[in-house]
Amino acid sequence: MRVFVTGASGHIASAVVPELIRAGHEVVGLARSDASAAAVKALGAEVRRGDLDDLDGLREAATDADAVVHLAFNHDAIPAGKFAEAVAADLAVVRTLGDALAGTGKTLIGVGFTKTGDPLRDAAIDANPRSAVGRLINDFTERGVRTVLVAIPPVTHSTRDRTGFIPMLIKIARDTGVSGYVGDGTNRWPAGHTLDVGRLYRLALEKAPAGSQLYAAAEEGITVREIAETIGRHLDVPAVSIPAERAADHFTGFPFITLDITMPNADTRRLLDWEPVHPGLIADLDDGHYFTTG
Repeated sequence: MRVFVTGASGHIASAVVPELIRAGHEVVGLARSDASAAAVKALGAEVRRGDLDDLDGLREAATDADAVVHLAFNHDAIPAGKFAEAVAADLAVVRTLGDALAGTGKTLIGVGFTKTGDPLRDAAIDANPRSAVGRLINDFTERGVRTVLVAIPPVTHSTRDRTGFIPMLIKIARDTGVSGYVGDGTNRWPAGHTLDVGRLYRLALEKAPAGSQLYAAAEEGITVREIAETIGRHLDVPAVSIPAERAADHFTGFPFITLDITMPNADTRRLLDWEPVHPGLIADLDDGHYFTTG
C-alpha cells in the first residue's frame, strides 16, 4: 500500500515508518522543515514537504494514498498551556483527511480512545480534550472510511524518546532535587516500547477491522510512584510525595501527573496476534540511557 504518514519525523514514526517499509509498503512522509525532510528520507520514505496548516496539501496527499497514518500533534502546546488550541487544529486536520477518504474504503489510522464501559476509565478519557479527535475519526467509519484508533500509551519509551513524559519527569527531578509523585502515587500509567508500538501500527494497517480500537500498551498500568522511585534511584535524589495543592507548581507544564489510566491490551493482542517483545519501562529505565542523554 501507498501510505501517507503525518508526523513522519517524530518519535513514534521512527519505528512505524521502517516497519511499514520492511513489510513492502510505500511510505510518503510529511515534512515541514529541512531537518524533518532529512529525517524522513533517512528512514527510507518519500518526502512530501508541507505542514498541518496546509489543509489543501493534506487533502491532496490523502487522496493520492491508499492509507493515512496520522501521527502528528503539536505536543509543544502542552507545556505552553495551549493544549485546547492544539486539539482544535488537530480536529481540522482529521476532518480534512477524513473528507478526502470518504466513500473510498481507504484506511485512516489515528490516535484516540473510545468509551470502554468502565466508568472510571471513561471519566479519564472524557477529561482528555483529545478524545474529541477519536470521536471524529470514528464518525468517518459511517462515511466509507476504514478507520482504526490506536491508543498510544502516555509512556512510550526507548532510546529514541527525547521529549516524552519520562524525559520531562527526569528534568523536573534534576531541577528540583526530588523525584516526585502526587499523594500516595498509586495512580497508574500504561507503557509501551517504541518498537513494539511501531509493529502494532503495521499490524493495524494490514489486519484491523474497520472501527477498531487498539491499545498499544505492553504494560497496562505502572504506578507513578514506582516510576518516580526508579528515577530517584538513578539520579540519587529522594522520591517524595508532592501535596496535591503544590502539584501544579512542582510539575510545571505537566497537567496529567495525577491521572489514573490503564489500557487493557488482551483484545488487541488477540485481534492482531501482537506480542510485545522489547523491554518494559522499569527495565528500560534501569538500562540507564535516559540518564546519560540529558
